[in-house]
Amino acid sequence: MARQTAAQGWPNFPSQLRATSAAVGLLVILPALSLSLFPRPRAQGLERLLGHASLLQSFPVQPGVATPPLWQQLLGPQLANQAWNRPGLWWQFWAEHGNGQPFLAISWAALSSQAQRQLPANSLRVDDLLVVAPDPLSQKLLGGELRTKQRRGRGLDQRCLGRLQQQQSVYWRPAGLGALLGPIAPLLQRFQQGCMSFELQGNQLLFSGESTATEGLWVDGLRASSPSNSSKPLDAKVLLEMGGPGLGILLDGLLNRQLVRQPLQDRYGLGAAQLAVIRKTPFVLQLRPVAKGPFQAALQLHLAVGNQRRAWAEILQGLRQPLLAQGLSDGPAVPSSPSATIRSNALPAAQWRNGDGVLLGGWRWLVQAGRDPELLVFLGPDQAGPDQAGPDQAGPDPAGSYTQTELRLRPAALARLNLLPPDLPAAVQRSLQLELAAGGAPSQPLSPLSGRLQWDRLR
Repeated sequence: MARQTAAQGWPNFPSQLRATSAAVGLLVILPALSLSLFPRPRAQGLERLLGHASLLQSFPVQPGVATPPLWQQLLGPQLANQAWNRPGLWWQFWAEHGNGQPFLAISWAALSSQAQRQLPANSLRVDDLLVVAPDPLSQKLLGGELRTKQRRGRGLDQRCLGRLQQQQSVYWRPAGLGALLGPIAPLLQRFQQGCMSFELQGNQLLFSGESTATEGLWVDGLRASSPSNSSKPLDAKVLLEMGGPGLGILLDGLLNRQLVRQPLQDRYGLGAAQLAVIRKTPFVLQLRPVAKGPFQAALQLHLAVGNQRRAWAEILQGLRQPLLAQGLSDGPAVPSSPSATIRSNALPAAQWRNGDGVLLGGWRWLVQAGRDPELLVFLGPDQAGPDQAGPDQAGPDPAGSYTQTELRLRPAALARLNLLPPDLPAAVQRSLQLELAAGGAPSQPLSPLSGRLQWDRLR
């Protein structure tokens, strides 16, 4: 009855209203129908590839520029030039197995009907993608893994998938991070899995994203405050500076390993209580170039020990005998004004030298007006000595400077000294400055990321 009444009411509408209603209906129905008939490519195959990639990057296809060498190499010149004329995204990735050479993934729709029938060597179709392997063995291994039953991606994978399907981005897992950073990867335990999106502005590349310390962690629904972009200028005498609210951010990747904790306990007396103090101490780490001598650079670690001065003095005192047993000697303190350095039984200082008298490192206490005493630990020469900075310029304030984790470095200057991991991308190694900030407390499972990469000019 209700249906009949409604139908009978239609002819009574004014003609203008009937025309408007029909137009609105068409505006709603036609786009929906076109989307169902001609859906926008979403690169659904990426979801399957994420579980097998240690590092994956997305790039925009730019028909106006030269075809990338990877396309020419894996697709062949003819097919590469043909597929490159279709705008969209393409991807390169590195599998956890193989010889370290990248795979190529492009949209299946970018291929002509003939190309879809005659695929290039070492290729396979993965849903809406064509994936080309660098060699037959890699193609066989990836194909076998993709044929096994896979569960739907979870946690951060799903959040990163959206970035990779829509914009220029990078996704990494622990194996990919380890390949890029080599032996320093454990120092970035908090960033073991994650993704970032990029935007080019003038001579700098801006990026933002998120990461977790545990691969596969369920993070859906979690949100953390975005890091603040302070863009502090890096001192001209500093190659690298990293700061944060607790040393655990830097050391947990090592301290969580029994093979590291046990020698620290047995040889240096650093047990659970001492490591807890170390983990919670705010810090600023600096790397400074050394013009002459046996070292290329000196490491300075500024620690805001706060009300844990006695605990830190005991930790340092416990290190003395093991270092002496290794043949090192504690030389005289660096000459300095009493207001700049503390050397006492309660707050001991040390300078450790080898048998040739070369200074290898040490520690001392600094005092500045308005600050609690600060502990300085150094490796190599004491670049933060009073001949480098007066009592009012004793260095960064680890208690107040870094409420979030921040890393700033000069990649080009580090590369000239061979102090960068060699597998970092060439664009990073040529850059003037790299900045990275991570928001969220150390206890939070999700770390929002932001930063920038700056060049003197684009090449």
